[in-house]
Formats: sequence, C-alpha cells, structure tokens
Amino acid sequence: MGRRLSDVSAPARLAGPDEGIGRDELALAARNHGLPLEALRYDLTPPGLHYVLTHYDIPYVADEASWELTVGGGVRRPLRLTPADLRAHPAVTLRVTLECAGNGRALLTPRPVSQPWLVEAVGTAEWTGVPLRLLLADAGVEDGAVDVVFTGADHGVERGVEQDYRRALPVDVAVGDRTDVLVAHTMNGAPLPPQHGRPLRLVVPGWYGMAHVKWLRDITVTDRPFTGFQQTVAYRLRQHPEEEGEPVTRMAPRALLIPPGFPDFMSRTRVVRPGALELEGRAWSGRAPVSRVEISTDGGRGWGEAKVEPAGAHRWAWRRWRFAWTAVPGDHVLMARAADAEGGPSPWASPGTGAGSPTTSSNRYPSCAWSPGAERNRRSASVAGPLREGVRDEGVGVTVPQAVLGLQPVHEFHVLGQRRGADEVLPLRDRSAVLLLDGGEVAGRALHGGGHVDDPLCPLLWVGRLVPVSSLI
Repeated sequence: MGRRLSDVSAPARLAGPDEGIGRDELALAARNHGLPLEALRYDLTPPGLHYVLTHYDIPYVADEASWELTVGGGVRRPLRLTPADLRAHPAVTLRVTLECAGNGRALLTPRPVSQPWLVEAVGTAEWTGVPLRLLLADAGVEDGAVDVVFTGADHGVERGVEQDYRRALPVDVAVGDRTDVLVAHTMNGAPLPPQHGRPLRLVVPGWYGMAHVKWLRDITVTDRPFTGFQQTVAYRLRQHPEEEGEPVTRMAPRALLIPPGFPDFMSRTRVVRPGALELEGRAWSGRAPVSRVEISTDGGRGWGEAKVEPAGAHRWAWRRWRFAWTAVPGDHVLMARAADAEGGPSPWASPGTGAGSPTTSSNRYPSCAWSPGAERNRRSASVAGPLREGVRDEGVGVTVPQAVLGLQPVHEFHVLGQRRGADEVLPLRDRSAVLLLDGGEVAGRALHGGGHVDDPLCPLLWVGRLVPVSSLI
C-alpha cells in the first residue's frame, strides 16, 4: 500500500507537559539559526549572523540570468522580468529589521512543536531593490483587486499539504507608500546570499518574517482574498484550534539585551565583574516608533527606564538603548521590554497558539556578579558534569577560570579537576585556578600573573572538598 503525504507530514500539536525538545525540532534548529545576541552590537547584521528560517529547501540557483519574475493576474500589462531588468530600475535602499513570528516559541507553556526559537530570531539589514508599487504601476492593477499573492521557489509539504511557499498582502499595502514594500536583489550592498532569497525576495518593512517571501518568482493580483495554507492555516492568532483566528501582520514591540560579561558554555549564564557598567541592546516595533524601553535587574520586580537613541532616518530599523547598572556580587536576572507610540507594550506571552503565532516574551538573562574576595569562605564543591573516557584515564590537570566560582548562587559552585601526581605543582595561566583532584581537601589560588599554586603571594579563592573521578563512573 502506498504512503500518503499525511503519513510523513504531521499535524500541528502542542508539546506534552513533560515533553522535551524532540529530534524533529533539533533538526529544524540545525537548519535554521538565530542571531547570536552579542551581534546586536552591529547596526547592520552581517548576512551570516542574520536569522534564517527556511520552510522547505533552499533552491539552487546556478545562474541568475535564467531566473524570471512574472507579474500577472488582474493586471492590464503582464510583466516578465529578470534580475538584470530589476537592477536597471532606479534602486531604493531601506534599513529593515526582520523578526520571525515564532520568536520565543520554545519558551511558551504549552510549547507549540515547531522551530524551537528562544529570542534570537531577528536581524537588521539594508535591502536594495525596486518598490513593489512601481512594478504594479507598470503592470496596471485592474479595478476590484483585493490581494497580491507572492510565490517563492521553495516547495514542500506542511501538515499534509503539498505547496509552494505563498503569502499575500492586501492590495492597499502592496501599492501604498506607507509600508515601502521592495522586490529586493541586494543585501548590505552585495547580491542576496542563497539562504536569504537569491536572486530576488520580497521585503515588507514592519511585518513579521513570514511576509518576506524569498526566492520570489511570481506576483499575482487577485480579485478575492487569498486562502492558501500560509495565509489562512499558518500564521494565525488563535485561542482554540478550531477558530479562524486573527492574521499575523506587523511586529509587536520588543527589546533585546546584549548579554553582559561572559558566558558559561552550556547554561549561557553570564558572569559580570562587580561595579558600574552600561547595559545596552536594541528595540523595535513594526506598528509605530519605539517610545520607551524598560530594564529590570531583579527578575521583573522593579523596572527602570533606559535611554533610547533618536529615531533617525531609519524608520523600519531597530534602535539602540542604554541603561546604567551597578552590579553587586550575587545572582541577577536581567530583563528588557519595550513600548511603542501606539501604546503597545511587549507582551509577556503569546496571545495565541500554533506554529505561526508570534511570541514576544520578555528578554531574560541569568547573570552573576562575582567578587574574588567573597570566595574565601568554605563551600562544598562538585564536579561539573560527566567526563569523557579519555580524560578520566589521562589524569591531566585542568585549568578552571575564576569565573566558574560565580556561575552558581553564592552558596555553591561547581569545579572540575584532576591530578598528575601527589606532589606535583602545576603552572597556572593568568587569572586562573587549578584544582588537584585527590579526594581530599585542597585549596586553589588565583594568580594575577604567572606562578604556582603554592605561591604565598596569591590570594586564596576557595577551599572545598572535591569528588573523585571514580565516583562519577
């Protein structure tokens, strides 16, 4: 018996109460990547750091000279355009922030099973191309037009429906000058990279990323509302699955914080030295200019207003904000939120459900400010995670940065170490501590230069009891 598409394409669902991220979601996460949050420092996101969501396959375009964009449907003069034809038109460049409608999905409870975004599905680029309204004016839109439908070259199956990726805009958005819709051929001054739509894509400033159709090959004007899958099934705000739902359109206000200090590899908990520092990040809204950004350094109990840079000439791009904070030793949760001129705040949770619902939760960062002087008290210590087979047998010394002492709450910390010999003194790198694993009570010292663990000039950082490697096997 032959298999049907529905056999290999599951319906939308919510994760169970104790269900972790599955292999299918990991496969999506490997294909689609977010913006490393430290890259928020760039006014323009480098193409390789800009977020990417590809529903199906990235089309292979060996020679863009063979690519053709058709404009048809309810028009008086159908068009057939090559990328070279479009480059011959007067060019317009816009700086635009794009955000995926599912940004923050993995933080929801219950969690829609789909691309497991945290908060990094965003990026800002300068897009160059031809205003869509000019192309439609050349084609001559007929009276009675309702929607303009955009078809990409990516083809696949989703929830049992085989399809090309298609989205539509209302005709007043497509031909109006409020949104400045572009048919773009250039990103940050260079031809579009394959993952960003080479050779042509749609850019719809202010709208979530699902509207920015990549690998654009057809524009069709219709006299009735478009009812394709990506328009009426996906990307709808629903309180219950059976509802028709509200369409997802413009981006809600959001603020993100550039992570301060430096991270732990696995947990991404940040480590910050005590003292005054300036927090900074970006904020945007597709509805109206950002009017306010607020920061909390205590997990949302209290909020302070950040300084937001002037709007400037880039109405569709994120804006930088700054906030002065004095870090004191201890654990902190930093959060950021934004509001726009229409009064819209950053929602704390998604107003709807499903893989296409926008999710704009607050931006949270666990951080720890640590003080070497505060580490003189005795504390229990445990080995931080399992060891590889080879490491256990080699018995090599492990250098642990001082920062490890600040990654956990002030009453405990996690360390990892092994020894080479009972009496061997291991050299230290700058600002580091070595732990010698012998199952007994040992002491580690931090150096401000080269030296050894028995150097009496080094301040004592910790005294603890280490767990022998053999107890972990």
